[in-house]
Amino acid sequence: MQWLSRAELVSAVSNAGGLGFITALSFAHTNDFRDEIKRTRDMTDKPFGVNISMLPMMTSADMTQRLADIVCEEGVPVVETAGRSPEPIVAKLKSAGVKLIHKVPAVRFAKKAQSVGVDAVVLIGFEGGGHPGLDDVPGLIILPKAAQELDIPVIAAGGYCDGRSLVSALALGAEGVLMGTRFMACHESPIHDNFKEWFVNAQETDTVVVERSINNAVRIMNNAAAQTVVDLEAKGATLQELLPVIAGNFGRDAYLSGDIHGATISCGQVVGRINEIKSAKEIIDEMVAEAHQIISERLNGMISS
Repeated sequence: MQWLSRAELVSAVSNAGGLGFITALSFAHTNDFRDEIKRTRDMTDKPFGVNISMLPMMTSADMTQRLADIVCEEGVPVVETAGRSPEPIVAKLKSAGVKLIHKVPAVRFAKKAQSVGVDAVVLIGFEGGGHPGLDDVPGLIILPKAAQELDIPVIAAGGYCDGRSLVSALALGAEGVLMGTRFMACHESPIHDNFKEWFVNAQETDTVVVERSINNAVRIMNNAAAQTVVDLEAKGATLQELLPVIAGNFGRDAYLSGDIHGATISCGQVVGRINEIKSAKEIIDEMVAEAHQIISERLNGMISS
């Protein structure tokens, strides 16, 4: 959700009863990041959080510390981290009363996160857009395993978009779900309409996992840029040779211009279940209503019968 999770989308999600997250790395300067927190606060009186990606190739340790400082200074109540262990900022966040959620693709990483003091973990299955890890294990396996082996709350990610998938996550032991791809295709998302049209027409087979060769597997939409990466990796390309295609600023430019083939774009397999562009409120309201209906009519009916 880099470049997309800004005040308009984040506040819409929070106002609808979800918990929106600003992506800290969407901003070139820390002052811009601080301003976006304030702008979001002007647009919602509900809680919202900040995502701090700590992938070594994207964020230095010093930058992570500076972003955490701003979060604490601005009174943001929740942070989501990913990419490497959040241990260096745990004490700082806890001292400021900030809840820390760490996103991981495997139970062994979740256990490590729990041991360093995070408050909850997000488990992302192989279905998910972005970085699903290198193990290729779907959420159906890692989610109940995590819920069974951890003492902290578990949040499900990868493949969630509606009430049916929410109920499945709850049944598997999650306390809630994290959605990225579904909110890329909502009215408040700043992504160009060309991408939203692609999401509506795409199938679950229209994504591809790349960057395995540099131990940074990422699921993206299967466009021309993705195929260029596939071809380069097949030829043994180095990180430096891949960067002219995978660098994040290309995604920002593509989002604005509407060039659906101009960059590698994170996208989950759940795109095959997105059939309509809706508002964030419609997505959340319909999701909760459908979940209630499934539980009360279908599942409770099975028990009573």
